[in-house]
Amino acid sequence: MTISIGFVGLGSMGLPMAKQLLAKGHTVYGFDVAKKPLEELAAAGGKPVASPRAAADQVSLLILVVATADQAETALFGKDGGAAVLGEGGVVVLHSTVPPPFTKSLGERLAEMGLDLLDAPISGGQVGAVAGTLTVMASGSEAAFAAAAPALDAMAKTVYRLGSEPGIGSTVKMINQHLAGVHLAAAGEAMALGAACGADPQTLFEVISNSAGNSWMFSNRVPHILARDFTPHSAVEIFVKDLGIVLDTARGQRFPLPIAAAAHQQFLAAAGAGYGREDDSAVVKVYERLRGFEVAGKTGGEGGKD
Repeated sequence: MTISIGFVGLGSMGLPMAKQLLAKGHTVYGFDVAKKPLEELAAAGGKPVASPRAAADQVSLLILVVATADQAETALFGKDGGAAVLGEGGVVVLHSTVPPPFTKSLGERLAEMGLDLLDAPISGGQVGAVAGTLTVMASGSEAAFAAAAPALDAMAKTVYRLGSEPGIGSTVKMINQHLAGVHLAAAGEAMALGAACGADPQTLFEVISNSAGNSWMFSNRVPHILARDFTPHSAVEIFVKDLGIVLDTARGQRFPLPIAAAAHQQFLAAAGAGYGREDDSAVVKVYERLRGFEVAGKTGGEGGKD
């Protein structure tokens, strides 16, 4: 079954997700604040529109892939927001990483308008978005899952049904980001330490990749470091935001998170040093600047020199 879908947020994740929908035969009315992704959407067969309201006006399913809770708020309830025109019985699918209390509140506000919310944050990065193999951590009503199913089937490999209330999906994604951020900061720290002590960075990566110290973030991001390729597949600023969500939520629970806090400080340091829009693996540059060298592989320049 093919359907018409409103889509807001055509960034590094959103655009390839929208293209997956188009490839599966769905009609996509897409909006982004930038002009280039709208042109790419049109080239792929989509229908670019001028506002979130226009994206929602002709559909009953509205997908949001925006960066922050504030952007989601604007897309739905701002001057040109889509919630007012989605129509009773419509479903909003929020794929963004946002604070769980925000998602819970959003679900309640939409319900008052006769709308449903599927709290559905995603994991898998740009690679997963391009391949249509994302993991979705979702919670919401059976009706919301049913309405979103054609879109989710096109964009994701795995959809976890985590509960019937918005907020649970965002909680699970928050824990994923807690671990991912800590693992990445630790990977940068460990690779820099090894290089500073004289280990060849490329060899170090190969050994750890086949040892107990490996992690998914280590395997995925250290090659970016070794190649000195910090093209932003997911930017440093994303972990400034996401680990901030982790810490804010834990503070509300009076729950101490010293390890997450330390990782957050390293991403803040990277952003403060001017690397905020670079790939999140650029957190390694915080350590590199301390000693004046680069952690580079065989083709990425010299590493391990003070």
